[in-house]
Amino acid sequence: MTISPELQTAAYIAAAVLFILSLGGLKDQESAKRGVWYGIVGMAIAVFATIIGPGVQMSAILAVTLAVGAVIGAIVALRVEMTGMPQLVAALHSFVGLAAVLIGINSDLTVHEFATNAEKIIHETEVFLGVFIGAVTFTGSIVAFGKLAGKIGGKALILPLRHLWNIIIVVGSLVLMVMYMQGAGSWTLYAMTVLALILGWHLVMAIGGADMPVVVSMLNSYSGWAAAATGFLLGNDLLIVTGALVGSSGAILSYIMCKAMNRGFLSVILGGFGGAKGPQMDIEGEMISIDAEGVAAALEDADSIIIVPGYGMAVAQAQQSVSELTRRLRAKGKNVRFGIHPVAGRLPGHMNVLLAEAKVPYDIVLEMDEINDDFPDTDVVIVIGSNDIVNPAAQEDPNSPIAGMPVLEVWKAKQVFVMKRGQGTGYSGIENPLFFKENTRMFYGDAKASLDTLLTMIK
Repeated sequence: MTISPELQTAAYIAAAVLFILSLGGLKDQESAKRGVWYGIVGMAIAVFATIIGPGVQMSAILAVTLAVGAVIGAIVALRVEMTGMPQLVAALHSFVGLAAVLIGINSDLTVHEFATNAEKIIHETEVFLGVFIGAVTFTGSIVAFGKLAGKIGGKALILPLRHLWNIIIVVGSLVLMVMYMQGAGSWTLYAMTVLALILGWHLVMAIGGADMPVVVSMLNSYSGWAAAATGFLLGNDLLIVTGALVGSSGAILSYIMCKAMNRGFLSVILGGFGGAKGPQMDIEGEMISIDAEGVAAALEDADSIIIVPGYGMAVAQAQQSVSELTRRLRAKGKNVRFGIHPVAGRLPGHMNVLLAEAKVPYDIVLEMDEINDDFPDTDVVIVIGSNDIVNPAAQEDPNSPIAGMPVLEVWKAKQVFVMKRGQGTGYSGIENPLFFKENTRMFYGDAKASLDTLLTMIK
């Protein structure tokens, strides 16, 4: 079965519209599920129209490849936990980058006939840029996966003259591109590929753990531009449109997140954030622990409560317990709300997805800018597995690695209870003076187990 080029174009247009509707649906929690379905249907149309379109021969190898890929994708989607989503996304980005590299090299190995010299120049430019962006995305995504999965340390790797090395690699790639277009041979493309692989590795290795949510969205943008470059190379309009949508949306999201962290977009991309700028402020006081009975008593006496979730909630899979605690407290007439930082967790929107999964009402889940002014009038704040996003050092210590980063000002509340497994500094390795303040008590233990204990005391 083969459809006409006109029908394939119509299918591609429909798929592109669905992709745009999908992005539009992801703007808020109420429409997100509908947006996801738009994307699923759009991708199904795109794949089917490509398989049965002109120029594609449905062979046994292609059929088996599609079946194996579909089965692997289904298994991974069913088995992955929410805590594993960030590294899964990074891994999938690496596939896009690798595909762009392989398609570009394959195009270089294929004999082409060009009507004009301009067509030859355009084609070679598409090949070179597609391979370059794809190679950077591939190794960058692998490093991001390693850091998020804990296989590589989250500390930024700061090499001497690192920016100079990056510039040398980029300039060297441009020189190789000129040589390639002047007929120097395919070796220039392969040499550039090696340089781009090194650049992608170095760029992400130089980014500290505190910046990993930005890295994920940045790599999402890279994968989109790699796909768009591949679309130009293959003459596939839908791939161009889809790549442009992913690339631009990822870049915009990265910019928004950098703004939320008070960091320059280029400074994050070039790496280095996550390291100390000088001698850091001495932290005075001691961590004082509290038991479940003490937390329950404070919650019973409180009128206003703000819950700040972090990656620790995801690790403990405590969102259902949080939701039940919220329901019981609200049933007692207490004003319970959630404060969400733009970079909470290790993936943009991580906490929002978990709370939505647990059926927490959308109207009590507020962004940082909406809730920060309310902390001085709040009786109790419960921080669940967060560190950097509630760290007062961002405002008080100019030498802190997160100096200047907007944070949730939880320490201004009357009482703060911090739920943590232990006294460690967390993923980014940054000390938090909040834990030592007089109005803060440490509620140690697994978040889900601790919350379940609280639920036995709050009926």
